[in-house]
Amino acid sequence: MTEGSGTAPAADGPAHRPHRVVVLALDGLLPFELGIPHRIFGRPRDDRGRPLYEVVTCSVRPPGPVGTDADFTIHVDHGPEALATADTVVVPASYELGPVFTEGVLTGELAAALARIRPGTRLASICTGVYVLAAAGYLDGRPATTHWAEAERLQRLFPRIRVDPDVLFIDDGDVLTSAGVAAGIDLCLHIVRRDHGTAVANEVARRTVVPPHRDGGQAQYVERPVPDPQQASTAAARAWALGRLHEPIQLRDLAEQEAMSVRTFTRRFREEVGVSPGQWLTRQRVERARHLLESTDLSVDQVAREAGFGTAQSMRQHLQAALGVTPTAYRRTFRTGGGGVGGGGNRGGAGTAVR
Repeated sequence: MTEGSGTAPAADGPAHRPHRVVVLALDGLLPFELGIPHRIFGRPRDDRGRPLYEVVTCSVRPPGPVGTDADFTIHVDHGPEALATADTVVVPASYELGPVFTEGVLTGELAAALARIRPGTRLASICTGVYVLAAAGYLDGRPATTHWAEAERLQRLFPRIRVDPDVLFIDDGDVLTSAGVAAGIDLCLHIVRRDHGTAVANEVARRTVVPPHRDGGQAQYVERPVPDPQQASTAAARAWALGRLHEPIQLRDLAEQEAMSVRTFTRRFREEVGVSPGQWLTRQRVERARHLLESTDLSVDQVAREAGFGTAQSMRQHLQAALGVTPTAYRRTFRTGGGGVGGGGNRGGAGTAVR
């Protein structure tokens, strides 16, 4: 692994070193979001039971108390020097960013801390943590997201950023940003999936009791996330489709499962899921293809048929669009333990949110 590449190192032999994730704890932080990286990255193990990540929390000041938005403070054992040791830096949300939030400029203390980060280190933010990356100039000319309620302000304060308020997270290679709260879980699981594949990420999700995958391009806010009990849901149609991904599935087939017209079904589906039935179906097939490429010896043609793409060419096009790599390259990455797809420096790589 090249220094600070953002790709997790191979986990074999005496040279094993966990990928170091340093979480920057700022005054006014949200305890829930601070805990997300520790919960997600603290779980993955290699086939010998060794941790794939090491998670360290640091402050911009010497070790000591850091205030939260709750009625308690936390004690952080590491100062800003920990940032110089990071392979990935995560900046969770804070409600006390001062001039970072009001004027878009770093405090001297924060600027000095961020200056310790090595070039090429992977950077990620959760919710309003994006303001820190933006004020430091890491997001200039890049796409980014944050909590939908903050998107307009972020765009106004940092006009050089291409703010997308409608997605859960954006992966721009070596810089990743997410919306608020639970979207931070989605982002961290996405990073694990990018580094070590779907099987590892799914195991972490199972242990954390969260959905294993919500695509970054899914809408932050859907009109009806919980179906109105007075109206029919599209859940049965989605379950029906997941059991038949290898078969041709038309929109009218899905609508028939709920005894709805195509028009009504399409509207209800988007209200509940946040994307169109076609977009959702393609994403499920991409996930199925990823799983088969990682865990089986099926040929690319066989994987394409099992995932419902029909032909290898069709699957290749969809994986290239979603992940930035071909099926063969994706399989080679996870079969050789060479780290994840779309590592540091691969801007617009795996999981880039696309509407």
